[in-house]
Amino acid sequence: MSTTVLPAATREIQLASRPVGRPVPENFRLAESPLPELGEGQILVRNLFISVDPYMRGRMNDTKSYSAPFALDEALDGGAVGEVIASRSDAHREGDVVVHALGWREYAVVDGNAGTPARTDLAPASAFLGALGMTGLTAYAGLLKVAEFKEGDVVFVSGAAGAVGSLVGQIAKAMGAARVIGSAGSPAKVARLLELGFDAAFDYHDGPVREQLEKAAGDRGIDVYFDNVGGEHLEAALSVMNVGGRVAMCGAIAQYNSTEPTPAPHNLMLAIGKQLTLRGFLVGGQRQHSAEFAEKMAGWLASGTVRYDETVVDGLENAPQAFMDLLDGANTGKMLVRL
Repeated sequence: MSTTVLPAATREIQLASRPVGRPVPENFRLAESPLPELGEGQILVRNLFISVDPYMRGRMNDTKSYSAPFALDEALDGGAVGEVIASRSDAHREGDVVVHALGWREYAVVDGNAGTPARTDLAPASAFLGALGMTGLTAYAGLLKVAEFKEGDVVFVSGAAGAVGSLVGQIAKAMGAARVIGSAGSPAKVARLLELGFDAAFDYHDGPVREQLEKAAGDRGIDVYFDNVGGEHLEAALSVMNVGGRVAMCGAIAQYNSTEPTPAPHNLMLAIGKQLTLRGFLVGGQRQHSAEFAEKMAGWLASGTVRYDETVVDGLENAPQAFMDLLDGANTGKMLVRL
């Protein structure tokens, strides 16, 4: 242990109340909490970046789901990357940079085995929350393992300018897709998708998704749909999909703030005649592909085959607004808060 004076407390963002529909600032609280003494095998981390992600909206509801709901009047959590400033773990030294799951705060006491080294010689620390982290693994495993992408497929990605979607499209191109189509929510995002190598892209505000998708796909149809949005996008994809098409259901951001039940696609019966596969997945169930993914992605990033965007907001106190903006589509690429 060094003789440096270590912090005894941390600022953190707590859940003050559960959102009804769209989150509002009053649902969050900036607070200070004492830090526990460092136990054997633990590390003290000064967070550099924290991740705000769409899935966190579901954890703000007091309902049973795949992740436990956030507790009221306690700190939120989520992905973070930071520097080890004190260590009682053989696995980590002071100065190491690690990825861990105690975000939404400035300092965190983390079990040594819960911190994953971030190879900052390969990429900046923030990339390990995005392209080289869970975001990248979601895109890689969702496309290749869940949707069973194969060379020559036509791929459609919704939410394509987001952290996951933008990587899905580029991975598909790198792996030999015949055509990659993306939808996004602004002209600037559409332009960015074309810069990233998408063959076609459209703004879903410009007209019915189905009509725009049919135009972009032409006679070829689509073989794979990577769904980040749900709703009208899923319905449109089912209409345009080819026989034997595959859907990787990753997210449904169009429905996260809904207070009323959202209708299923009205054309779901098409899945029978077209012999479609719709498969939901969580990145936690894809960790067995982590090593394969990390090797492939490091190579793609080094060669410039895959590029990634970040939208960075400064200051822990601004994390709630960054999260609310994320749900409104204000980000291009990964939404991060820099501390």
